[in-house]
Amino acid sequence: MPELPEVEITLRGIAPHIVGRKVQRVEVRQPRLRWPVPPSLCKQLPGQRIEQISRRAKYLLIKAGSGTVIIHLGMSGSLRLLRADTRPAPHDHFDMIFDNDACLRLRDPRRFGCVLWTLADPREHHLLRTLGPEPLSHQFDGDYLHRLSRGRMSTVKAFIMNAKIVAGIGNIYACEALFRSRIHPSRQAGRISKARYQRLVACIKSTLGDALRAGGTTLRDFTHSDGTPGYFGHTLQVYGRAGEPCTECGQPIRRQIRNQRSSFLCPHCQR
Repeated sequence: MPELPEVEITLRGIAPHIVGRKVQRVEVRQPRLRWPVPPSLCKQLPGQRIEQISRRAKYLLIKAGSGTVIIHLGMSGSLRLLRADTRPAPHDHFDMIFDNDACLRLRDPRRFGCVLWTLADPREHHLLRTLGPEPLSHQFDGDYLHRLSRGRMSTVKAFIMNAKIVAGIGNIYACEALFRSRIHPSRQAGRISKARYQRLVACIKSTLGDALRAGGTTLRDFTHSDGTPGYFGHTLQVYGRAGEPCTECGQPIRRQIRNQRSSFLCPHCQR
C-alpha cells in the first residue's frame, strides 16, 4: 500500500499543477469507497479555487475556499494528473477537473481509500484529531517513544505502527527501521531502553528520508502522479526478502506472520 513517503511524493507531484486552479466540476463514478463520498462535495467544490495541499500522516488535505477535501489512498489507491478527456479505466472512481482541462483522478482497485469533504478544520476531523506526531517532526524523538512505551505489552513493531503514537509509519518502513536499529520486531515495547529508542527514532527518520529522496517505494500499485515509479524498493534490506542473505551478516532473512501481518527480519542481527 502507499506509505507515508509515497503519499508525500504524490503531494509534491500534484501540488504545482492544482494549487491556484479553479475546480470546474467533480465526477464520482463510484461513491462506495471505504466511506461513501459525500454528495455535498460535488455541489460545493465546483467554482472554488485550490488554496493549498498538505499532508497529515497518510491523508492528503486539499484546501479550497470554503472547505477541505480529505483523501486517503487506502491499500491500492493512486492519484494521476491527466487530461480531462482521458477515458476512465474500470477502477477510476473520482475526478476533480480544473479550469485548464487538467484532471486529478483517483484510481483505487480495492476501494479501501476515501474521498471526504469537511467545512471545518480538517485536523479536527475524527479521522485525524487523535493522530500522534509526524515521524519527521521535532516532537517525535527517543524520549517521547520511551515515555509512552512504559508498561506496554505490545511488540515494538505494533507500537511504532500505532497511529496514535506516531502518525504514518507503515509495515515496510517499520521493518526497515527496526532492522537498521538492530531491534527485533517482536520485542516487547515496554522493555526497550531509552538509548535503543533514540537509535530507533534516528533510523525511522533516516529510512523515511532515504525513501523520499529515492522517490518512494514501488511495490504493486504506487507510481508518481506523472506515472514514473519510485526506486527505494531497490534498496530494501529486509522487507520482501525472505530467504535472501542479510546484507550485514549473510544469514537468511526470515518472514514472520503475526496478526495477519508479515514482518521481515534478520534473527542474527536483530535482538
